[in-house]
Amino acid sequence: MNALRAVKLLHIAGARPNFMKVAPLMAAVESWNAGRAGAAGSHGAPVHFSQTLVHTGQHYDATMSDVFFRELGLPEPDHYLEVGSGTHAEQTADVLRRLEPVLLEKRPDLVLVVGDVNSTLAAALCAAKLQIPVAHVEAGLRSGDREMPEELNRLLADQLAELLFTTSVDADQNLAREGVAAERIHLVGNTMIDTLERLQAKALQGDTLDRLGLVPRSYALVTLHRPSNVDDAAQLGRVAGILIAIAQRLPVLFPVHARTRARLAAAGLLESLEPTPGLRLTEPLGYLDFVAAMAGARLVLTDSGGVQEETTVLGVPCLTMRTTTERPITVTAGTNRLVDPYHAEAVIAAVDATLGAPLPAAGRRPPLWDGHAAQRIVAVIAEWARSRPDR
Repeated sequence: MNALRAVKLLHIAGARPNFMKVAPLMAAVESWNAGRAGAAGSHGAPVHFSQTLVHTGQHYDATMSDVFFRELGLPEPDHYLEVGSGTHAEQTADVLRRLEPVLLEKRPDLVLVVGDVNSTLAAALCAAKLQIPVAHVEAGLRSGDREMPEELNRLLADQLAELLFTTSVDADQNLAREGVAAERIHLVGNTMIDTLERLQAKALQGDTLDRLGLVPRSYALVTLHRPSNVDDAAQLGRVAGILIAIAQRLPVLFPVHARTRARLAAAGLLESLEPTPGLRLTEPLGYLDFVAAMAGARLVLTDSGGVQEETTVLGVPCLTMRTTTERPITVTAGTNRLVDPYHAEAVIAAVDATLGAPLPAAGRRPPLWDGHAAQRIVAVIAEWARSRPDR
């Protein structure tokens, strides 16, 4: 009988979008171990995983971090790096400096990074410099806009990764054009949708809409945090005017990202937004509340990547306030539409067109967005582990 393969995994979570992607991965690893999915036989040596969770602390307040961990069923992090806020350079450097001792102590067989935040790139770079293999979950997404910090993070993390797990065929094509070997690329589906599938029913059973005073399919949900929309005072003023105009058409719920709130306050715009009839600014919502608010909305206005995916599956019209998207499948196969945030009239026209059109009959699911992406990832990692020389 083949000897057991013990494989040490180390997961990196840094910002809120990461948590929804790490949670199903960790759960799938536990299911693999418990279900003896790595038993010997035609698959070769049995594989057993151990796993470590590192929270970099890139998102560090209770609503943006602790609540998500609790609602998603994530375990307490084994290591918390307490990186906090700062410039892109400061966050990246701090993750590198604080993660290296953890990697040297744990010596994992594989470091798993997810998404495209600063923690993603910093962890991939730190592991690669220590000759520790890296897997990138959500690889291959490209907007073509290198002014986006996330685009640079995506490009570089993919070059460093040995295993690249993609959500859609266009991501595979992007990687192939960049010279990534086909054997490193694995189309597995979308782990963010795994989490949505698992928790959507629980979210909808809650009293979120009642607590927020919302009537289903009669309000707009807004999320904005991209530097291109909130860092420039003139553009932020344009965005504020758009929100005021939308609130004249239907109620607007705007859970305000901490960074966005700070920019609004600095620009003196909170004073004009907060008293606006029909426009409600709240603190950021936990995962379950946000899913409930998103599922019940008549339309969503966002600059988030993950929200484009979630609204596609939920069947909610989404207007993305960006000129590019790294998730084009949500436009071609989903409910998403890009609107130019620098032209307020175009945004308002898109809102009016959306409100004048019937709601989608149902959500739309790109291939493999079925709630089982994490299981596919674990199976690929097991095969990868079996193929490696004995250490």
